[in-house]
Amino acid sequence: MNATNDTFKALADPARREILRLLRQGEMTAGELAAHFDMSRPTMSHHFAVLADADLISRRRDGQTIWYSLNTTVLQDMLAWMMELTVTEPKGKKA
Repeated sequence: MNATNDTFKALADPARREILRLLRQGEMTAGELAAHFDMSRPTMSHHFAVLADADLISRRRDGQTIWYSLNTTVLQDMLAWMMELTVTEPKGKKA
């Protein structure tokens, strides 16, 4: 359940949701992502760390450059979990 909590925590912040939206276009560098925000480098690094800890993004280093990409697996798992909540069991039947 801790992974689920990390995911919800990561998605709770509008800046982190925007980072995920930007990464839908494909892999981007930390600098390219930061250019879309009026935030300090440490603040951006914190957002990247929260997203990475929740496994919503992956990162790779190429020399001095860090590249970020969207990890849709966690989002797909969360969506599947949410969809399960919409399925109603017949009354009197317990899983």
